[in-house]
Amino acid sequence: MFLTQHARLARLLALAVPAALLGGAYLSEYGFGLYPCEMCWWQRWPHFAAVGLALLAYTVTPRRLWLWLAALAIALSGAIGLFHAGVEYGWWPGITSCAVIAGGGSGNALEDIMNTPLVRCDEPAWTLAGISLAGYNFLVSSAAALAISVLMVKDRNA
Repeated sequence: MFLTQHARLARLLALAVPAALLGGAYLSEYGFGLYPCEMCWWQRWPHFAAVGLALLAYTVTPRRLWLWLAALAIALSGAIGLFHAGVEYGWWPGITSCAVIAGGGSGNALEDIMNTPLVRCDEPAWTLAGISLAGYNFLVSSAAALAISVLMVKDRNA
């Protein structure tokens, strides 16, 4: 099936943006020790789905359906990022049980728990210009989902 320039760009965005955001998340985790809390993980799952859906758009018809679903998954991650950022900024209460213990992987669960930090969802691990990683996920994911949607509408009208 022939894809227009708009659809090809939408497909590229649907694959590249969540892959880049996941790459950044893993780089910050393993390269800089910024361990994810539970809500950080919630933001990653839709990105994993979006990558898979975007790959389907390269190989399986109906390609437009996979792109719309990828855009929806990216938007969902952005919405979770907005909720998480709101919890970090104190705009609304979070989920009280939201914390993850970043395990050391020594094989001794008790030792891992005692020697690793508690990662809380209501405290940003890192900020730039007052915006947390969850806030950046919201901004980038929302912009990408909107761009993919606009491109898909333009493709339909072409």
